[in-house]
Amino acid sequence: MAADPLNSPSLQGKALLGLVLVVTVLFAVVLSPMSGAISWALFMAIVFSSLQERSVRALNGRRGWAALATLLVIVVSVLLPLALLAVSVTNEASAFYQRFKSGDIQLAEYFQRMVGALPEWLRGWLVRFGVDDLPAVQHKLADALGRSSDAVTQRVFQIGQGTLDFVVSFFVMLYLLYFFLRDGPALARETAKAMPLAPEHTRRILQQFATVVRATVKGNVVVALVQGALGWLAFWFLDITGALLWGAVMAILSLLPAVGAALVWGPVALYLLTTGSLFGGFGLVAWGVLVIGLVDNVLRPILVGKDTRLPDWLVLIATLGGLAVFGLNGFVIGPAIAAVFIVTWEIFSEARQEEKAPPSRK
Repeated sequence: MAADPLNSPSLQGKALLGLVLVVTVLFAVVLSPMSGAISWALFMAIVFSSLQERSVRALNGRRGWAALATLLVIVVSVLLPLALLAVSVTNEASAFYQRFKSGDIQLAEYFQRMVGALPEWLRGWLVRFGVDDLPAVQHKLADALGRSSDAVTQRVFQIGQGTLDFVVSFFVMLYLLYFFLRDGPALARETAKAMPLAPEHTRRILQQFATVVRATVKGNVVVALVQGALGWLAFWFLDITGALLWGAVMAILSLLPAVGAALVWGPVALYLLTTGSLFGGFGLVAWGVLVIGLVDNVLRPILVGKDTRLPDWLVLIATLGGLAVFGLNGFVIGPAIAAVFIVTWEIFSEARQEEKAPPSRK
């Protein structure tokens, strides 16, 4: 009797694989609105996994109570201070914008004063590129900001809806973080068993992903906060308007290797030097190079470890690409994808080399 082709194992396997792919894509579409909350719950669970395991040992293996204690520590020591800092930066940014709009801050005057102190050949270079007439640029910028503020005023409901979405996402993140902390090891084991790879390859990929996420969040964020704080301290000492705001900008730019905080303190130091404030200018340059610039070289190896770092050029392009595709989450997702990409190709290359190797004679 001929076998029924519809009941063949190969056809059933293909159908099952197709079904898995379809429902996985649909599930990803369903979760996409909460992708930020899910991502940050996963990232923070990885970063604080060692604290969770210590809590489990201290509470005699009660993972639920340990996860609740770890979550409380995260909220009090990390999330609450960051929220207060965000409120302060937002208030200072609003005050800076109001002073700029009212004319208290004259960027054109500062720029023209700096241009006037430059050598003749350098002023000619600025004229050639059309960046010497800042009053016109500032006027256009003020008009654009005014139109933007009018548009924002007309969309109050959308802003309120965005705030509601943020609050919902925040509590979803905390809720998921509790379960990721509690069930993290079990979820990792189930994921490893479900992946159609050799167990050693699966462990290697998951370990690399966790290592890079931990390094990026713990190392880059701490380094960025320290560099931003040092930049704020320098600007506060020099009485630069909006010191806290510019410190926050330096912290964000510090997430990018090779460029970082110098994009903020560099132009300010140049302005101070060209306008005759030599003490402030040279002091800011020395502080930026010797203190802010060396924080990365001193703190990052301590927090991350030299053996876990990706090349700086790869981190830069992966971070920029991640930010462009995933928004703020991209500064973690980008390097993590790059790390998994590298280790996956290493595994593939090693497998190819094993296939090409002649069989050993016994």
